[in-house]
Amino acid sequence: MASKTNPATFFKQVRSEASKITWPSRRETAISTIMVLVMVVVAALFFFAADQLIGWLLGFVLNVSV
Repeated sequence: MASKTNPATFFKQVRSEASKITWPSRRETAISTIMVLVMVVVAALFFFAADQLIGWLLGFVLNVSV
């Protein structure tokens, strides 16, 4: 079973651990954001093209005009 810690000691430990965090720079954050947006656009275009192709193939196979 875990040992109990009083609230003051707990918050002191939390503050100590939080000071060890290495935050990304503004440049790293901007680059990561741009990379995510580019990948979202690429994925959206891929799934749009796949959806159109599957729709066209099903229409061709079932002889249904959309």
